[in-house]
Amino acid sequence: MDFQVVVLAGGTSKNLTPLVSKEVPKPLLPVANRPVLYYVLHQLEQSNLKDLIVVVEGKDAALLVGGWISGTFVDRLHVEIAAVPEDIGSAGAIRAISHHLTANDILVVSGDLVSDVPPGAVAANHRRHDAVVTAMLCSVPISGPSESGSSGGKDKTKKPGRYNIIGLDPGKQFLLHIATGAEIEKDTRLQKRILRAVGEMEIRSDLMDAHMYAFKRSVLQEVLDRKDTLQSLKQDVLPYLVRSQLKSEALSNRIPRAEENGNEKVSSQNNQVMVSQILANASTPSFHDLCSVSHDGSAPIRKTHKCCAYIASSSSYCARLNSIQAFMDINRDVTGEADHLLSSISDHNNIVGPSTKLGTKTTVGPHCMLGEGSEMGDKCQVKRSVIGRHCRIGSHVKVVNSVVMNHVTIGDGCIIQGSVICSNVQLQERVVLKDCQVGAGFVVTAGSEYKGESLARKEK
Repeated sequence: MDFQVVVLAGGTSKNLTPLVSKEVPKPLLPVANRPVLYYVLHQLEQSNLKDLIVVVEGKDAALLVGGWISGTFVDRLHVEIAAVPEDIGSAGAIRAISHHLTANDILVVSGDLVSDVPPGAVAANHRRHDAVVTAMLCSVPISGPSESGSSGGKDKTKKPGRYNIIGLDPGKQFLLHIATGAEIEKDTRLQKRILRAVGEMEIRSDLMDAHMYAFKRSVLQEVLDRKDTLQSLKQDVLPYLVRSQLKSEALSNRIPRAEENGNEKVSSQNNQVMVSQILANASTPSFHDLCSVSHDGSAPIRKTHKCCAYIASSSSYCARLNSIQAFMDINRDVTGEADHLLSSISDHNNIVGPSTKLGTKTTVGPHCMLGEGSEMGDKCQVKRSVIGRHCRIGSHVKVVNSVVMNHVTIGDGCIIQGSVICSNVQLQERVVLKDCQVGAGFVVTAGSEYKGESLARKEK
């Protein structure tokens, strides 16, 4: 398809502390006992998009990620690992590797995206419309984002968050407006020239920008070169391209100066009259055809570029691992409602790895995963949780709505609910944890009880 793929894998993410560490950078955080990066790379492989640049923040993290990819996808993908400075931003990361980009079109995808939407479908849609950018949009996850980092894994009352305010043409093919970040808390204002050109616009707040974009390489590089203050593809580059897509002198010449106030609130009802006048002699209702053709030949026209949207079906699974709550949600989903992302589910609707040992009267419920080589004592209960590899769990232990990573030791009588236990942690007897995160290698002393705490060793 002559696409180069750039996977922005990240590195150490502050809002994932203490889950991430020097030993486990963000791309290697486990989702159902596989690094989160696995899911993007697997989807790209399935779409036959195999020429990849994986961008990792920090040289040490890049070495770890590169080693894992080499061992997992050997002879399956052509991967170049590029290390960039931390906190460079997604646009800065593309600038840093710009000299490696040679294909006509670039597919940029976040390494923390867990989705069943085929990247190849987004790439094909981009080519079909000859677009400058195509953004993949999907339904907002029900549990919503938790930017605060709370890990309440059993919180059923959360509502969908407001990720973006998005304006689409009536055919839902073109992206006409997008507001992200702090902008969504303000009154949304739309450019009059867009409203006049398209006639009607559908405003959506139930769609999430999934951070999968197809770009025309020449335009992306030109924008990044000319606009060196743009730091984020999602918050800066995409809105810039959307705002600048209508630069037709014909339309601006037809607009009376008295009306040229620049913006119009979403609630305005006055635009349809103006639009009907502009569209009166149009030979086609297409927004982009309108913008590239002069009706009377008297006005100079610059053909606009196209910003397109690929809207995933509402039944698709799509989530980003960009907070502790999202980490909990995705682990629960991938062993539950989105278990089609995994290769095998047992007759009991759970996954118990090879060489595991379960004591008498120990139960592992539906939507659970128990990694290979792990052992559990007698009368334990595991519900809607993921337990990693080679863990040693005593007797009378309860693990509910939690994620336990590899090589964890849990003493007798412990109760773990809504928590994340990182690798090599030791929980001594009778520890009670609710809605906690325990960083790698931490020791929780016997009889301790914690609620809503983040426990981690101090960095040396």
